[in-house]
Amino acid sequence: MLLHEKIKEDMKDAMRAKDELKLMTLRSLLCAFTNELVTQKKKPTELLDDEAVLTVINRASKQRKDSIEQFEKGGRQELAEAEKAELAIVSEYLPQMMSQDEIRPVALAKKAEMGIDDKTKAGQLMGAIMKELKGKADGGDVKIVVEELLA
Repeated sequence: MLLHEKIKEDMKDAMRAKDELKLMTLRSLLCAFTNELVTQKKKPTELLDDEAVLTVINRASKQRKDSIEQFEKGGRQELAEAEKAELAIVSEYLPQMMSQDEIRPVALAKKAEMGIDDKTKAGQLMGAIMKELKGKADGGDVKIVVEELLA
């Protein structure tokens, strides 16, 4: 079963269980999937493959993290809590992210392969690592590892 189908089924379950928060969150994800299909010039009734679904879910997760940060800066704790609850639901569908310790060997190998030794090329190294680990590692963690390696 595709992840897109699973989320549709989970939305139906949330409807039956009258879980308003989960229902609202999953509906927003399905809306984002439809928007992604339209941008890919596909019919809105088609299903996205798992890679595209994960891209959309990562985007939604990042948006919620940014919202939480902004709400907390603005002293709007109740809105931040609502976003945190949505983030928890969205995160259920993301694969487990690699830790910094798991990223380090990949980063070392890429650094040696590209022959990068100074901080001016940190962006190139980070881009290459992110491309290799596509969707498996958080960009913030990769950035920390790259900064440690080039320090």
